[in-house]
Amino acid sequence: MFKEKLENLRKKGALIHNITNYVTVNDVANILLAAGGAPIMADDAGEAAEITAICGGLVINIGTLNERTIKSMFLAGKKAAELGHVTVLDPVGAGASALRTGTALRLLSEIPFTVIRGNISEIKAVSAGSGSTQGVDANVADRVSEENLDAAIAFIKSVAEKTGAVVAATGAIDLVGDSKKVFVIRNGHPTMSRITGTGCMLSALVAAYVTANPAAPLEATAAAVVAMGLAGETARARMKTEDGNGAFRQYLLDAVFTMTGEALEAGAKYEIR
Repeated sequence: MFKEKLENLRKKGALIHNITNYVTVNDVANILLAAGGAPIMADDAGEAAEITAICGGLVINIGTLNERTIKSMFLAGKKAAELGHVTVLDPVGAGASALRTGTALRLLSEIPFTVIRGNISEIKAVSAGSGSTQGVDANVADRVSEENLDAAIAFIKSVAEKTGAVVAATGAIDLVGDSKKVFVIRNGHPTMSRITGTGCMLSALVAAYVTANPAAPLEATAAAVVAMGLAGETARARMKTEDGNGAFRQYLLDAVFTMTGEALEAGAKYEIR
């Protein structure tokens, strides 16, 4: 299942428009190239809709939110909806400020997103209309564990039903679901939290996988999440004693670039609930 999703991306490619986080924009571009897609970054209102029209997918990431780009997000999102393009919302830091939470809620009310991808606190914030995050990290009290897994799965299904989107809440245990079923994914490594931008990169990766596999958005999103986690495992295994998080970042990109469909299928650690 996951092998086919990666191979479709490598064969078809996917041009993704990213209105994204300035902190991580270079890594977002590079991970798309590594996976077999291609990036465009255009966040001026004068061209946001026009650029969206020539791409297959759109990522709206509110990580470095400002009034200028908010206008561009709505223009691009509405154009993507008009054209039936894949749209991914990454509500970075939702719950941390009224501007972030309010913007995410407005986006969800006016744009039909294909996928919402964030940590569990961000997903809770956009579902409830308020919340508590630790900057852009999940609140400790929200984190998905074996003890609260059943409740978290039910929550993901409810948000998916409410929004009509595939919902991906990522962390130590990743949950990717629609209103009917949830992939519980246990790929990844804690070192991924020691570099900035793994979530931003993953949202772009999700957009590329779904754009290349439009008939199966749930499975394509799960494939992207597994691929990112598996790349983290591969990168950590490659590290030598003298390597730090800078080397890990490079190895992560290398792992996405060299990943095969067979390796993705064999390395996937998941169950469906």
